[in-house]
Amino acid sequence: MRHASTGRRLGRKTSHRIAMFRNMVTSFFNHEKITTTDSKAKELRPIAEKLITLAKRGDLHARRQAAAYIRDTKTVAKLFTQIAPRYSERDGGYTRIIKLGARPGDNAEISVIELVEESLVKKAPKSKPVKAAPIAAAVVNATAEEVVHSSVVEEKCEASAD
Repeated sequence: MRHASTGRRLGRKTSHRIAMFRNMVTSFFNHEKITTTDSKAKELRPIAEKLITLAKRGDLHARRQAAAYIRDTKTVAKLFTQIAPRYSERDGGYTRIIKLGARPGDNAEISVIELVEESLVKKAPKSKPVKAAPIAAAVVNATAEEVVHSSVVEEKCEASAD
């Protein structure tokens, strides 16, 4: 049973996995888009989003916490000065994963993880339009059935009168 064991191991030891994700998140913030396997992208997303949320705070303690994970001062500076201000109005969902298909060599599922660029615009709820056409069609159908029914009744009355 796998109680309280979350995350994918990805066939690596813990230290190798942590180092890999540190490198991946550094490359991700440098290039703002990377191509990797689906499972690695799905594991990278929460790490990147937590670091962006940390950078939105912008204080010294947050910068030191980010620097403890990223360990590249230029990338940390870019995260705090360029990336985090873009998402000041957004509460989450800073990244998107786009699936590309299978890799030719080993048939692994490949995807692109990238930062969301468009600004968040909260939409007003739409009012549903009144559907007048189906009601009119039902009335036309009902009147046509009444005409057919009345003609059938008239024919029966004429036949019984003879």
